[in-house]
Amino acid sequence: MEQEIQISIIVPVFNEADALVDLCQGIRRELTQIGQPWEIIFVDDGSTDRTDEILDEFADQDRRIRVIHFKRNLGQTAAMMAGFDYARGDVIIPIDGDGQNDPADIAKMLDLLDKGADVVSGWRKDRQDDYIQRNVPSIFANKLISFVSGVRLHDFGCSLKAYKRQVVQGIRLYGEMHRFLPIYASWHGAKISEVVVNHYPRKTGSSKYGLERVVKVLLDLLVVKFLDRAAAKPMYVFGGCGIFSLAISLIAFFWMLELKLRENISFIQTPVPLIAVMTFMIAMMCILLGLLAEMIMRTFHESQGKPIYNIRSTRNLSEEEHRRRDSGPSENGSAHAIASPVAANSRVEHD
Repeated sequence: MEQEIQISIIVPVFNEADALVDLCQGIRRELTQIGQPWEIIFVDDGSTDRTDEILDEFADQDRRIRVIHFKRNLGQTAAMMAGFDYARGDVIIPIDGDGQNDPADIAKMLDLLDKGADVVSGWRKDRQDDYIQRNVPSIFANKLISFVSGVRLHDFGCSLKAYKRQVVQGIRLYGEMHRFLPIYASWHGAKISEVVVNHYPRKTGSSKYGLERVVKVLLDLLVVKFLDRAAAKPMYVFGGCGIFSLAISLIAFFWMLELKLRENISFIQTPVPLIAVMTFMIAMMCILLGLLAEMIMRTFHESQGKPIYNIRSTRNLSEEEHRRRDSGPSENGSAHAIASPVAANSRVEHD
């Protein structure tokens, strides 16, 4: 009888053929020492080197190693989302596929989960990356994210995190939102802890990220902040802008009356009528946008989630799991998306 899986390790990889053998051996060695039933899910994000062949060899040698191959490169968020969808463990731990994370840190994260944390986030305190191109932008981005979101973490970009299954069950990630998972978990009342983890220099290959990632983070942060304010009731945001514009329009209108009736000045010769008309139109557009957003959100909440990736092939995944993935969340499930947060007090503990 197959044991119930306790730990699921998710490893998104893209053209990491040279690092895979050492990484897989390190993860297996650590999980064996922990002694709980486990699985490793490698998600091949459309690699063009020998990554797919090596991963299939892993799966042939050990049925606890499962592999998902994407048809094309879709990014780390989609790869992580696929791993979440197929993970069977009570604890789900993503880890980078480049070998810079240390599998030995998994045990520390499990200890914090056992002590009551719902999410444990890794902190690469001694980060072994280029200081100017990677570390400095990361420090700036992390401080900004902490300030805007209210979730006090040092390293949102560290892929090595541990989640209790109920925290990520049914969650839908889009775009490049994987780094903000602790924020979404906090919105739903999860207890967040942070632990210092090891970080090694990259031995093989090259980083897939550059300075352009900072721009993406800033844009994603705008989306996160907007969702925090507007996802539950978008009419409050758009309606507030509309009321503000309408107030300006009314002020301009009464100003026109003042010019005409009391000072006998033709308001046609002033820009006041244009201001009144433009702000009135903006007010109406904002209110209509708010109503439209409300209808979209209602449709979104009532619809079933669909995967954001296309799978070419899999190894060691059952037909039942495919059917469950394709059918979407159950009626009694707790599926939620990043666009439907429920504001909650952030709780972060540091270890």
